[in-house]
This record gives sequence, structure tokens and C-alpha cells, in this order.
Amino acid sequence: MRAWIAYSGDRFELAFWRTRSGVEVDFVVYGEGGFWAIEVKNSASARREDVRALRSFRDDYPECEPFLVYRGRDRLVVDGVLCIPAEEFLVNLRPGCAPGE
Repeated sequence: MRAWIAYSGDRFELAFWRTRSGVEVDFVVYGEGGFWAIEVKNSASARREDVRALRSFRDDYPECEPFLVYRGRDRLVVDGVLCIPAEEFLVNLRPGCAPGE
């Protein structure tokens, strides 16, 4: 994510999000070009509990685009959260393009 930000040409900040109760999102990328919450799971399936933190984040920041990156093969939507296979995510991560496109 840091390399993508460095080469994107846009001004983005990279952070993570964690609540006092321990709910966390792995990557939060934000700037003039967009606002994304990205959770990464080392799992071949995308389950409802895998997107729980992203749903919480979206509740607090409805303008963000949340998505889950996982080891599965299918692009799908779980509880309103786009789930993207890790291979697809990495192959399509290009400067000047939004993550997940």
C-alpha cells in the first residue's frame, strides 16, 4: 500500500483503525482521490464475520469504500462489502487507479 501511494502521484494517507473494544481495519487509505477501508484475510472464503470490522467502519464513515481482500477465487459481495481475491487485487493495483478496481 505504501508503494502504491508513493507511485500514485496523488496525496494519500495510510493508517489503520481500531476501536477501544478491539475492532480494527487493516488499512485506511484516504486523500483527495478517494477513501478506502481495506481488510485482509488469510482465508479461502469470505464470511460475514470477516467483514464485521468493515461494516463498523462504514457506519462511522459512510463515505468510504470498504472491501475485503482474501485468498479465494471469486469477486463477491458479503453484507454490502466487496470481497476481492488477493491475486486480482495485487495484479490490478496500479498507480493512478483506485485500489480494488
